[in-house]
Amino acid sequence: MKFDILTLFPGMFAGPFDESIIRRARNKQLIDIALHNIRDYALDRHQTADDAPYGGGAGMVMKVEPLAACIEAVKAQNPASTVVMTSPQGRRFTHSVAAQLALRPGLIIVCGRYEGIDERVRDLFAEDAISLGDYVLSGGEIAAMAIVDSVTRLVPGVLGSDESAGTDSFCDGLLEYPQYTRPPEFRGLQVPEVLLSGNHELIRTWRRRESLQRTRTLRPDLLAEAELTKEDRKLLAELEREDGGHDR
Repeated sequence: MKFDILTLFPGMFAGPFDESIIRRARNKQLIDIALHNIRDYALDRHQTADDAPYGGGAGMVMKVEPLAACIEAVKAQNPASTVVMTSPQGRRFTHSVAAQLALRPGLIIVCGRYEGIDERVRDLFAEDAISLGDYVLSGGEIAAMAIVDSVTRLVPGVLGSDESAGTDSFCDGLLEYPQYTRPPEFRGLQVPEVLLSGNHELIRTWRRRESLQRTRTLRPDLLAEAELTKEDRKLLAELEREDGGHDR
């Protein structure tokens, strides 16, 4: 999968893209990441990429000409790639959105800065817009890193086991169950006995129950939208009865 990132600050990506899973995916040629400096497409010798907003107001706005030239140059090399803007006004980034993006042959991610991007860039080029959440970042670079990382995990062959991505939080609409490893006891806290039993069916049921309980307690909004099985509803009913007994 090809990622093209359009940014005013390409140096920000050096660390995150040279470590861990993304580095291994690049070395295995499962993904390709190219950074494009928007200033290289500016029209003047000062490489000006921003200007004061029409109508007045604080801050600066990213200019349309260098962005348009940059997008067109990259799109010409990768015509099947989807142009994605990072924007507080975009759709909220979720696991489901990441899964959709992972099916595309490539992404051209435009990193916003300052007070925003000239609206004509959105009108002419944007095929999608992504927001990490209801807060403001200094620029779209961190959002681009998050998108690349999340989507890369879903590219076949990137993780050591394809099952790993399938059990992550949010992959089925629920939070993940608690995880433990050696030692079996630490400062008086024991690993749940069922995980040491070797009984795979009991372990599977325990993990699903804990996933439902954790989601129910920490993110009930997710539970309301999750696709629950008959077994899930039975486990939830047991949890509710237990809570009712504790309240008495």
